[in-house]
Amino acid sequence: MQTRNPVFTDLADLMTDAFGAARAAGDEARSVFRAQAERVAADMDLASGDEMRALQAIIARQGEEIESLKARLAALEGKKPATSRAAAAPKRKPASKKASS
Repeated sequence: MQTRNPVFTDLADLMTDAFGAARAAGDEARSVFRAQAERVAADMDLASGDEMRALQAIIARQGEEIESLKARLAALEGKKPATSRAAAAPKRKPASKKASS
């Protein structure tokens, strides 16, 4: 038959309480750190995840619109030959030198 030593029982209870307190302190430190990080992020005026997803959707739509406009421009340029600035400008005759008499 085993006898329970009160010293070991008290030591085991003390260790159990110490581990519980350490876990509670770790949880508290984690929550304080998270609150501090959220406050710093709020001060930095960072975009939230929802705002980022909305911006990505807008950017995707704009990219699609740009591609469709490029295709439309290419189709329009294909119908009409592009005129360069040099070809569109009238050619000047060289200035004639006047003979001094």
